[in-house]
Amino acid sequence: MVLNYIWISFFLIAFIVALIKLIVFNDATVFPAMLQSTFDMAKTGFEISIGLAGVMSLWLGLMKIGERGGMIPILSRVVGPFFSRLFPEIPKNHPATGSIIMNFSANILGLDNAATPLGLKAMNELQEINPNKDTASNAQIMFLVLNASGLTIIPISIMADRAMLQAANPTSIFIPTLIATFCSTFIGLLYVCIRQKINLFDPVILGYIVGMLLLIVGIVFYFSGLTPEQIQQQSSLLTGIIIFSIIVCFIGLGWWRKIPVFETFIEGAKEGFATSVKIIPFLVGILVGIGVFRASGVLNYIEDGIAWSLAAMGLNTDFVPALPVALLKPLSGQGARSMMIEVSKVYGPDSFVANMASIFRGCAETTLYLLALYFGSVGVRNTRYAVTGGLIADLAGVIGGIFVGYLFFH
Repeated sequence: MVLNYIWISFFLIAFIVALIKLIVFNDATVFPAMLQSTFDMAKTGFEISIGLAGVMSLWLGLMKIGERGGMIPILSRVVGPFFSRLFPEIPKNHPATGSIIMNFSANILGLDNAATPLGLKAMNELQEINPNKDTASNAQIMFLVLNASGLTIIPISIMADRAMLQAANPTSIFIPTLIATFCSTFIGLLYVCIRQKINLFDPVILGYIVGMLLLIVGIVFYFSGLTPEQIQQQSSLLTGIIIFSIIVCFIGLGWWRKIPVFETFIEGAKEGFATSVKIIPFLVGILVGIGVFRASGVLNYIEDGIAWSLAAMGLNTDFVPALPVALLKPLSGQGARSMMIEVSKVYGPDSFVANMASIFRGCAETTLYLLALYFGSVGVRNTRYAVTGGLIADLAGVIGGIFVGYLFFH
């Protein structure tokens, strides 16, 4: 329901703004640009869906091996007490628990390609236990908001782009981004727990949260003592070891349990291909709306309005040129990446604005894209407060990003 209103708003606001630009400012390019964006984004939506087919087939095939081999009960024992309180609707040892854990793990490591198929699998499994198939369940909302909060310990893609842009220290945003994204995740969790009346002061929940906080502090402490080259090298090595260890463990466990490993992989891979085709209409729809909204110039006006408001209050506005990255991230990951690269080229990759743009890209997630993708894959129309929770988490990440950006770079 909320996505429906947002999608309509994209077109209506874009049309009104474009009409004003044409009549008042005689801008004859805005409508052709908006029209071109509809074709470009429709093509992009299709290409993303088809591009996902291979990755989804791989990971859903591996997850099927892990599921048949008994990996889910093992993972459930590790985080079962925590998840049973955050997701009380999920039955004990249900496959959704394992998929959620794997999805969060991939997101934390910055592996978007692996996280997406795992997230789609988790959403389908949550839909199986959803009593009202048209309406998002509490478990689905909790999963989506935590997913949309974008908790990432190792922002590999951002550091790689900064290296490509020849930044003197591509990894300088590592610690600020980690702090900002933790703010996003914590506020998102707090919001959903309040809405779902989950006791955050439960000893188990509190213990896991404090444990995660100590883990992040430990990671920050360890990496802060390394050189930029060592950070990039060790983060890539750590990611590779973890992911391949997971793959080998799944296959090894399946072999140990004497299941037909390759046949099981094929069975899961077929599900991945079917899901990637199913999401094409939803992706095309949301991306076309985003493209039109962006091509109309609305984001530029929002940026100018924020800068004027902050200046009127006597606040520093040095970060505002990087703000379009934060505004685009909930709409489009590639849009945010393109804007970050553009800002870095204009202001210099080591400038304050470029550092802020990198933090903004890492401290939030493509919330509306994820909602359209995940809920669209299971046919949920009434998303309840999932959009609100995701955007609140994004906002918390952006505010946290501003504070740490000024602390580290200004």
